Amino acid sequence: MRRTINRFAVVALLLLAACGATPTPTFSVLETPEKPYDFPWIDPYTATVVRTPPILRVQLPEKISIDELELTAFPDRQVPDLFWYNSKLKFSLVHQKKRAPLIFVIAGTGAPHDGSTMQIFQRAFFDAGLHVISLPSPTHPNFIVNASTTSVTGRVSQDAKDLYRTMQLAYEQVSDRIEVSDFYLTGYSLGGWQAAYITQLDETEGAFEFSKVLMINPPVDLFNSMEILDAMLEENLPAGAADIGAYVEDVFRAFAETSYEKNQAVVFSDDLLYNTYLREVPSQEDVKALIGVVARFASNDMSFTADVMADYGYIVPEGWTPDTFSSLTRFFQTGMRLTFQDYLDGFLYPYYRERDPDLTKQDLLDEASLVSIEGYLARTDKIGLQTNEDDIILAEGEIDYLRKLFGPRATIFPTGGHLGNLDHPNVVHAMVSFFKQ
Repeated sequence: MRRTINRFAVVALLLLAACGATPTPTFSVLETPEKPYDFPWIDPYTATVVRTPPILRVQLPEKISIDELELTAFPDRQVPDLFWYNSKLKFSLVHQKKRAPLIFVIAGTGAPHDGSTMQIFQRAFFDAGLHVISLPSPTHPNFIVNASTTSVTGRVSQDAKDLYRTMQLAYEQVSDRIEVSDFYLTGYSLGGWQAAYITQLDETEGAFEFSKVLMINPPVDLFNSMEILDAMLEENLPAGAADIGAYVEDVFRAFAETSYEKNQAVVFSDDLLYNTYLREVPSQEDVKALIGVVARFASNDMSFTADVMADYGYIVPEGWTPDTFSSLTRFFQTGMRLTFQDYLDGFLYPYYRERDPDLTKQDLLDEASLVSIEGYLARTDKIGLQTNEDDIILAEGEIDYLRKLFGPRATIFPTGGHLGNLDHPNVVHAMVSFFKQ
């Protein structure tokens, strides 16, 4: 018998996979919150999915002027017909009318430059008086197709170089529109983690000479965090990955029933998610499964795009030339059964090993941990950390490692899960204050 999916799970999955609506404003980004930290969710998995209740959210400008832009990183690259909609790298600029610092913001795993989380950063930093350039994650298909040198993402040394190059191209394109007094850098989740490696690269390259960098809810070890997310799926669906097809099918069937049960249109928003949670509280098992499935969607999208671009034969047959009418169903089903460990063993490591015979798998694993650059992180005073004590992507002992490594440069909130408190007034105020002080 197929697993029953409750209504909360339906809405949560769709909202996690799509862009959310603008939060209801209650506090200003530049105000120091008068109340102590009052984020209500104690369970970190609930916090990750439900996020800040509407009445507690920070006040941000509802409408700001955003320049949606595109750039060509590799003029001679032939983009497969399948990716016709991704023919250029997409990014955005929000700018002040006067001289101001410019902050680059890097999206998290699988996220575009304009997702709902990125919109929080855009509005918060604009309200704080900064220019803002928003970039997609190097694991997002738009970046893989257009800005990744190899198109095989996941090796941080290569991804950092590609991001750094893209930042320079983006700034070059908008430099005649803005007057910049200083350069800052931030990112969330994977983007926050990558910001550390980019900053170290900038120390030698000197294109920006970043003066302030903030890592927000980063992993410590990329592969540890991916194993945690894979386990949420594998351990919380009855048949593990084999149950994904039925699970997703039931999600969309239940969504259809929810949408039409009252003959009313459903407006997707964080408020709907919050109210649905109050009406029908799910089990922690359901919430973990949802988080795991959404992470697998992102991993699948990344793996498929990289495989097509590199013509490696990991998911799709080597030499396959898809077009806009090609059926992708069987490749989607295959990809949804593959873990990040599978990607590492079957694609990422073999691909880079062919290009660097001296590279060992342990080299790749070591590179993907902040331990590999902890000497730099310990001695630089330009990089700060903001995270949560109960972040669900951190393995045992990793929050203590971050606390010790960053010392007074770390702001660690007691609750919030993974990014669940990002639009809470205390959290936004701390984030903005790091760059304004």
